Amino acid sequence: DDLFGKYRLSEALMAVYKLFWDEFSSWYLEMVKPAYVNGEPQPIDRVTYEKTLGFFDSLLKLLHPFMPFITEELWQHLYDRKDGESLMVQELNIPTVCDEEVVKSFEIVKEIIKNIRDIYQKYNINWKVDSNCLFIDKNSGIAHLEPILEKLTNVFIKEEDSALATNITFLVQNLRCSLNLGKVVAMQELERMKAELAHKEKFLLGVVKKLSNEKFVSKASPSVVELERKKQLDTEIAIQTLKESILALEALS
Repeated sequence: DDLFGKYRLSEALMAVYKLFWDEFSSWYLEMVKPAYVNGEPQPIDRVTYEKTLGFFDSLLKLLHPFMPFITEELWQHLYDRKDGESLMVQELNIPTVCDEEVVKSFEIVKEIIKNIRDIYQKYNINWKVDSNCLFIDKNSGIAHLEPILEKLTNVFIKEEDSALATNITFLVQNLRCSLNLGKVVAMQELERMKAELAHKEKFLLGVVKKLSNEKFVSKASPSVVELERKKQLDTEIAIQTLKESILALEALS
């Protein structure tokens, strides 16, 4: 709505495109897709089905100014329409309020899923066949979204303090996650973590050197200095996590 008001139409189109393609098609539809039982797809429940049609209807309205013909055709087939009804003259209601905590929590879940899928791809793991254990902090704040995380990665979640030494550990917004994939994969991961640790330590030295420079601290804007301090803190946390994981894996060899 803000972009339309400023006549920044190309940016408005990209905002709608990302909402439609990334959030709705890639994430939402994957989440609500019914499970298979004995190789047969199960029917979707009525509430989810109706909600999905409602979301799709709203998305077609948003996309209509940019793609009038295909959206009109789809809209006409979405529900039983009256004679003369047209998407072209429907009111465009753009919600201006959302639950920021839900959005924030789901962004964390998305990053966890991306990390797990990257690990699966890296080690050629058929995650749809083999279920793996994910250890995560019980105070993560995403417990209400764990069923989605389990469904989209085929993991079963346990509290972090039960973690095994063969875990591959990664951080998402300083939330520690550990995926257990067995000793062979863990040894390969050990070499990668050692290289990453060397890189992080070198990066930290540069940040500390910059913050130790009185001329930089006095002349730079407070926001820039604060950003550097955040980099230092985040890197220190990452280094500590890497060191702990390396020690645990080295104990296996």
